[in-house]
Parts: sequence; C-alpha cells; structure tokens
Amino acid sequence: MVTEKLYYQDQYVRSFTARMQKSDRDEKGRFFIVLDQTAFYPTGGGQPHDTGTLNCVNVYDVEEIDGEIRHYLDDSAEIHKEYIGEIDWDRRFDHMQQHTGQHILSAAFEEKFNYSTVSFHLGAEICSIDLEVESLLDEEIALVENTANNIILENRPVETRWVSEEELSNFALRKEVSVSDNIRLVIIPDFDYNGCGGTHPDSTGQINSVKILHWEKQKKTKIRVYFVCGSRVLKQLDEKHKIIQVLTDTLNAPQGDLNETAIRTLRLNKDLEKKINELNMELIEYEAESYIEQAEPYINWKVAKAVFHDRSMQELQQLARRIAAKSDGILVLLINQKADKLQLICSRSNDLMINMNDFVKNVLPIINGKGGGSDSVAQGGGDRTISAEELMDELINQAAEFKRE
Repeated sequence: MVTEKLYYQDQYVRSFTARMQKSDRDEKGRFFIVLDQTAFYPTGGGQPHDTGTLNCVNVYDVEEIDGEIRHYLDDSAEIHKEYIGEIDWDRRFDHMQQHTGQHILSAAFEEKFNYSTVSFHLGAEICSIDLEVESLLDEEIALVENTANNIILENRPVETRWVSEEELSNFALRKEVSVSDNIRLVIIPDFDYNGCGGTHPDSTGQINSVKILHWEKQKKTKIRVYFVCGSRVLKQLDEKHKIIQVLTDTLNAPQGDLNETAIRTLRLNKDLEKKINELNMELIEYEAESYIEQAEPYINWKVAKAVFHDRSMQELQQLARRIAAKSDGILVLLINQKADKLQLICSRSNDLMINMNDFVKNVLPIINGKGGGSDSVAQGGGDRTISAEELMDELINQAAEFKRE
C-alpha cells in the first residue's frame, strides 16, 4: 500500500487533500491512518517527522513502515473517507534549514580538512554532527563556519535528483549512499553531492546563516560539533544577549570585562568560603568543649547528647568526631529533626569498646531507618515514627547493653 509522497514533489506544500486507505493500531496500541497521498514527512535520515493536523485533529507522529506512511492521531479521532491535511510549516521549514545547513557544514569540513561526518542529530533546540577526528582547533572552526556562510550568502541552488546505482559514478559524492534503488541526491552545485531523503529549501540563501556554538570530544576518535541554522541563530543570539545583559547588571561590569570580573568574583567567593569553613570549625571546636563539659555520667562513662533542628549533617558529623576525639570515656549521641524525618549520629572515644555500627543498626528499625558506619562512628536516618526525645531514650537504653573495657 504505497502512499504518494507530496513532500518530494514540492517541499513547500503546506496543505493537501487525501483519501484514507487504512486505519489500524501498531504494536504499542497507537492509532494511525494511511492515506493515498501525504505532505507529512516521516522520521528518517536524521530529520524528525512533521506535525500538523488531519481534519483538525493533531498528528503527533509520522513513520514509514513497510512502504506505508503512518499518521498517528489521538484515540478520539473519528475515521473519515477524506482528509484535509495541514502541515506545521514553522516546524517543517526549521527542519529544512537545519538539515541543509548540516549538509553545507559537513561539506565544508570535508573540503577544508577532509574531516568526515559520521552522524547527525537534529534536535529541538540545537543540532550536532560527529566528526571522525580526534581534535579541532579554533582556527579550523572559524574557517569552516566562514566557508559555510559564504555558500549560504551566494544563494546557490539546492537541487534534488533521483538516480540509478549506475549513475552514481557521475557525481562526486561526499559519502557512499546506503541504498541501491530509489536513490535520491541532494545537490549544491560545485560544492556538495550527497544521498539524502530529507526535505530541503530550493536555495542556500533560505538557510540565512549557520553558527557553530561549541564542540566536545566523544570517545577517543570523534568530536561532536553543536550548531544552529536559520531562525535558531537569532533565537540563540537573543537568549545569550539577555543573559549577558543580566550579567552586566549583576556584576556591574561592561560586556568586555565580564570574564575577568566573573573570575575575580569566583576567586573572592572561594576565599570567603574558606574563611567561613575555618570559622565554622572554630565554632564546632567551641561547641565540642561545651558538650564535653555538659556530658552526664552514665554507668562508668559519660554521655554527651543533644537534639538539633535542621542542622547540617556534615556539621554534626564533625561535631560528633571532635567531641569523641577531645575526651576519654565518652559516648556521643546526636539527633537531628528534619520535617518528618529523624537523623542520628553516634560516636565514641577510643577507649570505649562499643561498636558504633552495631549500636546504630540496633536502633534504626524503630524509625524504619537505614544507615551504618565504622566501629567508632556511625549514622542513619528514617521516619519520624517517634519523637526525637523518645529516640534519645532508646539510644540511652541501647548504651546499657555495652560495657566499658
């Protein structure tokens, strides 16, 4: 059941009429219809599918399977004998710009440096190509981008041609085609000859421009180059300009000084964070001394205990360790309340023979908790099934099961 592909006859067709040939559901249970002709481009060749409407019902996916082009509609869609199709033209033209821009960019990399494109991704915001090369230089990127934009400014024609396998030798193809019949070439004369089934504008000028955004290493032998074309270039410019304006106001610096100002600010913040950490450690040292003084005698050792509210676990870990390190014969029991959760950190001085990992794990089931640690310090957390004070009592009771060496 072959559907006539109107998008190959005229890629600028935005609306059409067609008769239904088939309706069914795929293996995922999605409802689709097949028409006798369509302007909806199905996903393929790195280009996403078109969207739009059929009789005012949204077409959310289009696929070509076993020669039939399936238009996926909502389950609520009614079945008709005839359909009026409307293409989301903004989406289609954007895809045409990005796809043709990719052809030009890949051809420029090939022409200038013999770098082959091994994959292409047309994303919703940004496109990318993977080059079979281990590294790229700024100068290479600049030359390729300039070459590509010159081809666009020259407004060269973009031609499509159906050829046989025998005719391929008449063209200087950028890469081998992947099919042996129904071969479609997209041609930019004297620049790029490439097998492709996507939709393209009929001249390079309609791409407007191409801009390489950045690039990064992929595995060991590939570089991924991110780029945008057409209206996406203006969108990127607008977004970046707004960000720069915000940064100039925030950092109180002109655009040319933003980098230096940001580096200076980050360095200052790092110094301040270091100073704050030093002061926090001094406070924790003072706190540790205070809790040691307040420690209560218990059996034949002392217990330093406290309940906190929304305290940093990192700080409590440091506090528990400092108390245990600065005193002999001391057991440290700290509990932290956070909304509907309870956390606990327990430690001991070196002269107490209490395995804190076992100690904490014996109590955690009471709060449906999880945790653990070493024989000298352990922590955990769970639900607030009991109050923090009741949990502290459980810890004290647990301590009675252990004896000092």
